[in-house]
Amino acid sequence: MPDFGNLMKSDFYYELPEELIAQTPIEPRNHSRMMVIDRRTGEISHDRFFNLCNHLKKGDTLVVNDSRVLPARIYGERESNGSFIEFLLLEQKRRNVWEILCRPGKKAKPGTRFTFGGGKLTAEILEVMEDGNRIVEFFCEGSLFTVLDEIGQMPLPPYITKKLEDKERYQTVYSRETGSAAAPTAGLHFTKEQLEDLKARGINVVPVTLHVGLGTFRPVKEEKVSDHKMHTEFYVLPEATAEVINRTKAEGGRVIAVGTTSCRTLESVAKKLGRIAADEGSTDIFIYPGFEFKAIDGLITNFHLPESTLIMLVSAFAGYDTTMNAYKTAVEEKYRFFSFGDAMLIL
Repeated sequence: MPDFGNLMKSDFYYELPEELIAQTPIEPRNHSRMMVIDRRTGEISHDRFFNLCNHLKKGDTLVVNDSRVLPARIYGERESNGSFIEFLLLEQKRRNVWEILCRPGKKAKPGTRFTFGGGKLTAEILEVMEDGNRIVEFFCEGSLFTVLDEIGQMPLPPYITKKLEDKERYQTVYSRETGSAAAPTAGLHFTKEQLEDLKARGINVVPVTLHVGLGTFRPVKEEKVSDHKMHTEFYVLPEATAEVINRTKAEGGRVIAVGTTSCRTLESVAKKLGRIAADEGSTDIFIYPGFEFKAIDGLITNFHLPESTLIMLVSAFAGYDTTMNAYKTAVEEKYRFFSFGDAMLIL
């Protein structure tokens, strides 16, 4: 086990054969495999996601992230000469003004205008930022989100090379609040029927919102983990959700975060307020081994990239040695990895 005060990025490396990176989602959603980890003993067992109810008990609470992915990748052309451009919307700054990534970047100078979807959407570059991202203003009839739903593509992670036939398969069945640049993928395993069954068994399912930024996919560049700076993401923890969580704790139930985004939301609020209560704001919380959890008792998550902040978060919760052993086992057992891959339940 490495020294938590001196963790290195390489401490979180593991060998992953390329063929284990899931390129397509499982059908039905909840037929993915599920590794179950006891974080007290490190014991590992294997199951299927549709059997999640067997590992939960009446009075437990699942906290899901209801953020919906924006079809944020759009292809168009420069108004002046018809040359190709690709935009990826990252963050809304104000109404119809967004920070974007674009390529080829040399075409996107301030004042340049582009058109998308055969003229359904136009955009003007307002500013080039220090990191090369652009600030753009969009112009369209009606709602920008409606136009994006029509002409936009899902911003799938770079390791997924196959085209997604059904855009809804990169959305959770409970997605509601549009604003994410990537899916909160732990929730992709649930079907509506499974959620209703869990509720019927006395298991609470409550939402938070955290809009996932593309920083999720940015690699950790610094060798020393503590030198890494996290991206900022906007969250909302509703009052009704806070009430259920506090009641669950008071009655001896467990609070289980569905995904690292739900975990980051809950732990951000607990750290900021010293308790769980209704709150909204921005968080850049960085959870890695040595972190003291105040809110969650369990975590449902996928298998994450080597050396990523996500595997660091899992290591903080499950324990470093337990996590790295689980990943070694997952490779040996040929689990499917990353966004469309299999699940892990840590209790």
